[in-house]
Amino acid sequence: MEWETVIGLEIHTQLATKSKIFSGAPTAYGAAPNTQACAVDLGLPGVLPVLNHEAVNMAIKFGLAIDAEISPISVFARKNYFYPDLPKGYQISQYELPIIGRGAVIIELQDGSSKTIGVTRAHLEEDAGKSLHEDFHGMTGIDLNRAGTPLLEIVSEPDMRSAKEAVAYMRKIHSIVRYLEISDGNMQEGSFRCDANISVRPKGQKEFGTRAELKNINSFRFVERAIDYEVERQIDILESGGEVVQETRLYDANKGETRPMRSKEEAMDYRYFPDPDLLPVEIKPEVIEGIRKLMPELPDTKKERFIKEYKLGHEDAAFLTASRDMADYFEAVATQSAEPKLSANWIMGELSGFLNKENREINQSPVSAEMLAGLIQRIKDNTISGKIAKDVFEAMWNGEGDADAIIESKGLKQITDSGALESLVDEVITNNPKQVEQFKAGKDKVLGFFVGQIMKATQGKANPAQVNELLRKKLSE
Repeated sequence: MEWETVIGLEIHTQLATKSKIFSGAPTAYGAAPNTQACAVDLGLPGVLPVLNHEAVNMAIKFGLAIDAEISPISVFARKNYFYPDLPKGYQISQYELPIIGRGAVIIELQDGSSKTIGVTRAHLEEDAGKSLHEDFHGMTGIDLNRAGTPLLEIVSEPDMRSAKEAVAYMRKIHSIVRYLEISDGNMQEGSFRCDANISVRPKGQKEFGTRAELKNINSFRFVERAIDYEVERQIDILESGGEVVQETRLYDANKGETRPMRSKEEAMDYRYFPDPDLLPVEIKPEVIEGIRKLMPELPDTKKERFIKEYKLGHEDAAFLTASRDMADYFEAVATQSAEPKLSANWIMGELSGFLNKENREINQSPVSAEMLAGLIQRIKDNTISGKIAKDVFEAMWNGEGDADAIIESKGLKQITDSGALESLVDEVITNNPKQVEQFKAGKDKVLGFFVGQIMKATQGKANPAQVNELLRKKLSE
């Protein structure tokens, strides 16, 4: 039997506010346990939550970015459950009336096609604390620093049909929230994580199968692996005559498998009701229009502009606009060097290679956009060859200065003196009569041998275009 996978994602995005969603406590990452939790976050008797307006504005920004319905009235509810890291015994969230309604995002698939993924809703809520299981000798520690941190939970339609589609969707949402600067999207710090709802059904069947929910996955790689494992697990159960149980599961990255966590709750289990301490949120049209005017250029629009303005290929433009920092870096290099295609090649090639090797983001690059533009200008004006430029780039990366300083200190200027190059060409031709005969017999590939000999003699400093031209001229005499 052929099976079809059905996937929906619930993405939890930590909003980049300086204080929490219902208190003035700070949200900075990395503080000592329980030093950033105030009376409101601790759920002490008599405290009252006060809504952080900036969190509302950030939610509106996201709604505008995905062309979603923005609710004129939204309501906060209490989601009741007991867990040690939830001191109040309930989480303030939104249920029946979320701030953001239906929207959509377009993802690009590996075959170059695109697909629209529906967004059911996006609602504001507070994060819970964190249970710490290490170093407590059989006990669990509770850190409430994260309690009350503002989250935007983005719930997709069950429109994805493979792990790769799910990852593409997750990457697109990640790109959008970072472009909007409403979240840093740092997955290692828990700022961007997702729950995946997965089921399988016989191909052609309209009804959904029984789903399992995979909780709190915080890397693109793990999302793909977890979904692939879960799909195989469910298919194996069904093909052996069993039934899939609706439950919540955890993904064990070390073992590469999912395991049961608890039976899956439904909305009724949480006993949602409107929070009596918080008034409904009313959003006036002029507020939405004011935020719309401040919206940045978004990834899809920027990509189309790069293709048109800089004459880039579709794949190159997609790579360079995947993050706002990368796009800004490219534009700075392309503008200063006046060589957009060469700029794109260096950023996607040499620079990305060094960034990946040292696991750095583009904004952590020791080679600034100005420095890379300076290097490209030296290639453009024939001061150095492309090959020598790679050595100069490495020296720049290692903090040895800008391109001009390195070229000067290491004596790397390209030899463009026609007389000097002509003497070298004559010498190489005289010393290699056999190869000369091969070239004259029609074996053009032997030209590479001559070029190699001259580049070797000049330690890579000869201008390759000039060398090629001189060789062809001399060998044709």
